[in-house]
Order: sequence, then structure tokens, then C-alpha cells
Amino acid sequence: MKRPPVRLPRHLALLLTGGLLSACSITPAPPSGEFPGGGTSYTVSGEVLAPGVKDIPAAQTGNWSAPHVAGQVLVRSGGLSAQQLAPAARSALAGIRTQTLSSAGLTLAYTPAGQSDAAFAAKLARSGLSAQPNYFYRALAVPNDPGVPGNAGVKVGAATYDQDYLTRINAQGGWNALSALGKTPVGAVTAILDSGVDLNHPDLAGRLLPGRDFCPALLTDDQGNTDCVGEDNDPSDLTTTSVAGHGTASAGLLGAATNNGLGLAGLTWSGRTILPIKVIGVGGSVAGATTASLTAGVNYAVAQGARVINLSLGLTGPNTDPALAVAIGSAAAADVVLVAAAGNTPGDGLYYPASDPHVLAVGALGRSDALACYSARPQPGQKALDLVAPGGNAGTGTSTCNQFGPDDLLVLGPNGGYRLDAGTSFAAPQVSGAAALIRALRPDLTASQVGQVLTGSARTVPGGKLLDVGAAIAAAEVTDPPVTPPEPHPTPEVRYTLQVEALQGGTVVGQYRTSGVRLTTPQRLPYTIADLPAGRYVLSATLTVGSRTSSGQVNVTLGGDTTLDIPTE
Repeated sequence: MKRPPVRLPRHLALLLTGGLLSACSITPAPPSGEFPGGGTSYTVSGEVLAPGVKDIPAAQTGNWSAPHVAGQVLVRSGGLSAQQLAPAARSALAGIRTQTLSSAGLTLAYTPAGQSDAAFAAKLARSGLSAQPNYFYRALAVPNDPGVPGNAGVKVGAATYDQDYLTRINAQGGWNALSALGKTPVGAVTAILDSGVDLNHPDLAGRLLPGRDFCPALLTDDQGNTDCVGEDNDPSDLTTTSVAGHGTASAGLLGAATNNGLGLAGLTWSGRTILPIKVIGVGGSVAGATTASLTAGVNYAVAQGARVINLSLGLTGPNTDPALAVAIGSAAAADVVLVAAAGNTPGDGLYYPASDPHVLAVGALGRSDALACYSARPQPGQKALDLVAPGGNAGTGTSTCNQFGPDDLLVLGPNGGYRLDAGTSFAAPQVSGAAALIRALRPDLTASQVGQVLTGSARTVPGGKLLDVGAAIAAAEVTDPPVTPPEPHPTPEVRYTLQVEALQGGTVVGQYRTSGVRLTTPQRLPYTIADLPAGRYVLSATLTVGSRTSSGQVNVTLGGDTTLDIPTE
């Protein structure tokens, strides 16, 4: 990624959970008005929270100084259309152009002319909706000199390079350990959320699963606002802009076909276990992903059975993206290992999502075992780097920190070629590859245990905990399985039912029922009960997901339309 990141015009977005495949039996929400028995009636609405899910204040609107898409607001809708929302929310969106993003579980609301995004978001928040920027993410490569040609094999220009980083992370030790156990280095299914992958690269032959593109294009409107548009089944890598080949390079570090007498060796050697998910699009000279494309990509990865997700991209600085955080939390709850590049500017703290507590943050080493000059350093209050791995020198020790040379990493390039590149983007896939090897060797270990094995077996160097694949495989082999087996990995069809009752004196005076199928285990489900007279109520929620049932109650006094979330346990 080019540094510093391009700061786009202002914009807002809203929170959500998994994408809706189908739903049925949704009780319609009549508007507030006259109660059938006389007097004014009111509506109570909100979300039912699955066990362990924390409430997020409705007024939380995010960091508007961070790069984001302008002219729109994402609404946390649970996959419902604007017409299916609570009356107060429907009123706030009346006359507003909206678009339901079912893959991400969000509703996109376009900011009316003459209003700022912040003012529009505040209006939506006052109606009980949550708003945040639709953040704009950049690939985290340090761009290489575009004049360096790539040829078949391991030559770049007139010189020949090797994968010296494999020695530094003790990859051969890991492969030897697997061989001694009678295993081959075949990894678990790993999703690469990136710029796409060169589907015809000879060093990825036989390695790729069918993928998905959640950002076929970045389109810029007449006001200069740029956003991802469309969705299709072609995750081919970008061929223009400085990030062309970025996803191909990430995929090759993790899983270039090995023992084929060609090019590079990946951490995992064979098998169709790489799931390419394109979340970065290009429009003119601008390339990037959005909150919506990333959220949809994470949800899709989980639905397709990925056991590891690699995120070699980030939002500059110590921000949090609540909408993406919900998807990441759902992936972690589904027992997926998530790995992200730490960031490529040393003074801005860990980027998001590397700073998320559910994600392994990976920094980059340069020529020495110290952090590369470009690698992000945590700011006070942020977590430490979880791991480090070689990321290429990229000018370490120079005043400019962008002088490229022979100490950068040899990676797959566009159009079936090879090149040198550097960045935390290329440190992260090494950790993802090691995680994939462990998950294939020990599928009984939880994602948390895999993370502990990786960090606990790492070698301490001045830059942090250096990935040691050999030590990690050895540690994984002797790690005890969890005392309580993890819940089975959710299938693409997770069935759920939800019932919310409004009770007075133990008598049910209103209720909401819904059921359906989601792409991922639902964490937050919206509800609405209308036509209630003023008074005190107990709201009782029962949520069944698969064979597991949870419940919760809250008290509420109605004297007007009210928004209230119901935690369950």
C-alpha cells in the first residue's frame, strides 16, 4: 500500500451481523398510533443479543477523520430492508435512497443533498439506529519499483533470488516434523481477503478453491465519492494500480504449489485449500476495500468453511470498525483463526483489524531481527504485536524507509511471474500458513489454542516474537485437546428462531416471532413489538440457534417509542 493512505471524503456506516439467506414468519410491525382499546400506543424495538455479545451504543458513529466512503451511511439492519425496520427507523429513512447489502447484513443509506454525513448519521442514531463510517481499507504492501521485471522461475531482472525468509521462520523444521509424523504439509482451508488472485499462475495450479468478488469495481460519482460496486464469482487479481498482484503474492507465500519443480515453495504444499476472496477494487488510480466489502468477505469465508482468514490490509491508525468487528467476532465465535498485517507506518499505532482482540497482529522484520522501519508499532493502550515475520527490508536503516533492494521478499507476481516486494502484508501470510498447517495436523485444537501454540513457540528477537514453524508444529503435536470440545463449525445454513414477548403481570400482551437461515451464527437479531399502551413491561426473549437455546429479560417503561436491546445467556 502507498503511504500515507489517501484520505477520502467523509462518510458514515452502520453495524450488523451475519448475512441473511432466508427468513420466514416475520411478524409485521404496524405503525404507532391509536391503541385498539383506546389511547395512544407505542412501539418497542431493538436487538436480541446472543450469549457473550456486548451491546454497542446506538449513538456510536466512529472516527470521521479516518479514510471512508463519502455520501452514504451503513445501517445495522440484520439483513432486513429499510421497509422492515422499526417505525422510528422507517421514519428516519423515509424518502431516503437505500440499498440492502444482504451479504454483509447491512443497509446502505445515501446521505441527502445538503446534509453532512455526520449530521445524517446523528439523525439515524436518534431514531435508534447505529451509524459508523464505511471505512476505506488499503492493501498493506510497501509498493516496489514497477520497473523491476519478473520472469518465470526465481529470477527478477538479471539476478536470481531465493526465499531466505523460509530459513528465518524455520519452515523446513516444520515440514520435517510433519514428515516424521507421516504427514504432508497440506494446510486447512484458508481464505485470502485481498485484491484477488491470479487464477492462472502456474505456481498456484491445483491450489485454489472457487472464490468470490465483493468489489468488482470502485466507482467514483460526480462529487468524487468512491465506493465498491457489484458482486460476482470472479476473484481474479487486479492488473492495474500499485496493488496489482498483492493478493497473488499473499496466496503464494501461504501456499505456492511445492515440489513441482517450479518457482516458489509455499508454507502449505498442495491441495485445493486456498479460498480467494476479492474485497479490494480499483477505480482509476484508487484501490481499496470498504467496510461493506470486507464484512461480506469475512462472512463468506466463514460460510465456506475457512479455518484461517488472512487479512493483509488495514485501516490506518488506531481505529475500530464496529461493523467489521461484529463479523470478526462472529468468525472467532465460529472457531476461525484470524491473522492481519500490523500496518505500514511506524507512528500511527496498530492498524485495524490487526488491533482487534480476536485477530493475530503480525509485524514485519527487516534485514535484521529488529522491526522493519515501516512496520507499525503499538501505541499506548493497544495490545502488543502477537507475532513478527520477515517482511522485506524496504530501506530499513535509511532515512527514506522506501529504498527497495535485494533484501526484500521473493513473491509471486502478476501474469504468472515473480517479483520482490515488502510490507507487513507479506509477513502475515507466513503466520496464516503456519496456522493452516497446525489446523490440518490437529483439527481438534481450537482457534485460541492455535494462537497460543504459535505465540508460545515463537523465538524472542528484538522485534518481538518471531514465528518458528518447526517449534510450532512440535508444540501443536503435544498440546492437549480442549477439555470441552468446541461447538461444531457452523454449516452455511444456520437455522434460528427468535421469540420476544411483552408481558404485564405475567400476561403476554404483545409478541414478535421470526425464524430463518443465516450464512453465519447470528449474534444480533432485530425485533419490533408495536401497538403497546403506555406502562411497564417485561420483555422476554428466547433465541434458539441449532440445538442451543438462550433467553433473557429486561424491564421497560413505555411512554413513547423506545429502542432497547435484550442480552441473552
